[in-house]
Amino acid sequence: MRSLTLLLIALGWISQAQAFDLTTQTLVGSGYVTSQVTSAPFDRKLILAAQDDAAAFIATDGRLRGAQLESALAYLRQTQPKLHASDLELAQAILVQ
Repeated sequence: MRSLTLLLIALGWISQAQAFDLTTQTLVGSGYVTSQVTSAPFDRKLILAAQDDAAAFIATDGRLRGAQLESALAYLRQTQPKLHASDLELAQAILVQ
């Protein structure tokens, strides 16, 4: 009985550690994408103009894609070809700018 209790406790710790790992991984990934969104004056205006569209995109799980967000995503993908991020990650990065 005691070994069963220890096993259940260990499994609980493992699942908590995995959840923490996934949360940390998401935060690190989002931080990287955010740092890659450029802050030059022209770029900054384009990104700021897309914030409302980015918020709507995130809130609707990608179903609502505004023109300003589409423009910002296209610009970011064109100017940052090494940036491998999903539209959702980019929208999140735009929203926090």
